[in-house]
Amino acid sequence: MNEVIRLASKGDGVTADGQFIPYSVPGDYVDEEGVLIKGPHHVAPVCSHFPVCGGCRLQYVDDTVYKVFLKDRIAEAFHQQGLSTPLLRETYLSPAYSRRRVSLRAFKAGKKLTLGYNKMASHQLIDIKECPLLEDKLFQAIADLRPFLQKWLKPRSLAQIEMTVADQGIDCLIAMPFPESLEATEAVTIFAQEKAFARLSIDQGYGPETRWEPEPVTVTLSGVRVDLPSHMFLQATKDGEQALVTAVKEAVGSSEIIADLFSGLGTFALAMPEKARVYAAEGLRDATLALKKAAGRAGKSVFVEHRDLFRRPLQEQELSRFDCIILDPPRAGAKEQIPALAKLPKGRLVYVSCNPATFARDAQGLLAAGWQLSWVIPVGQFHWSLHVEMVGYFSKG
Repeated sequence: MNEVIRLASKGDGVTADGQFIPYSVPGDYVDEEGVLIKGPHHVAPVCSHFPVCGGCRLQYVDDTVYKVFLKDRIAEAFHQQGLSTPLLRETYLSPAYSRRRVSLRAFKAGKKLTLGYNKMASHQLIDIKECPLLEDKLFQAIADLRPFLQKWLKPRSLAQIEMTVADQGIDCLIAMPFPESLEATEAVTIFAQEKAFARLSIDQGYGPETRWEPEPVTVTLSGVRVDLPSHMFLQATKDGEQALVTAVKEAVGSSEIIADLFSGLGTFALAMPEKARVYAAEGLRDATLALKKAAGRAGKSVFVEHRDLFRRPLQEQELSRFDCIILDPPRAGAKEQIPALAKLPKGRLVYVSCNPATFARDAQGLLAAGWQLSWVIPVGQFHWSLHVEMVGYFSKG
């Protein structure tokens, strides 16, 4: 009997003698004939599309093992940089049916419409009939879209659909060729009104064009309503967002002068204490305008600057003004910003990341310059996937 002792980075089980066993879990055994004997952490997948659908990789893994796997993803990234494993606190997992945004595709072959995700390791689509990741209202919106796409998507044409649960309902963006006739224009309005969409936009290759938006679409961040530009980044789940905010606020502590770099719509800037003064820098103009408007409306002391932090990172003299710096870069990390941060003689730094590799790379630069990494909190917003987000708290001086 050969025991599976861990999960590799791509989710395959690894036995004590180094064999990779697909769809196995630590605690499983492989007998002499290669038959997998399931252990206590091997559970039944919750979706009928698994494992054909590429949306989930680890539905057969229970939460106990899955939380360890997400921690191991971070630890391995640190080892790749020649660093010891940081203090990894309890992993937070978003539950099933909690995703508030989704990206999917539709293809029409003859009269048959396929609407869903890519198959595992393939560009071929699978027509989804259920999805335990999504909020119920989001999956209902997918069902509502089917007859609309069935009528208006041309044969042999592909549509890319992005949907988000906003304060007013579903914000939907469809990228597809679309007729410019009066009938088609009226059909969009009637459909969006009947299904109570908050906004429906069509992109024919020239950017989103709003066809229906009876009132400005917003998303509430820390009790503040913020305008939601079309195709704008938002944390995948509300509870995951709150877990990140809670971790950031813990690290910020009593700091009163705070920088929020790569601030987006203000997920963290708007969550800071009332007495705090916040400088928020973001490269996307629509996001900076939305945050500036929301902060002003809410009476928040937030100064917002439209600034490309990859091309024009803050310099040491600019950074030295702040008691605490929040860093929330995209997957590429903050390589351009790290050198100036490394030079600071003292301070607090909260690093929010969605990529263990770039997080560890940037951490290496900070640690080499005398910063201390107190803890890292893993956050699993993408349940049953290989992805993990994290919040790390650094201090110096």
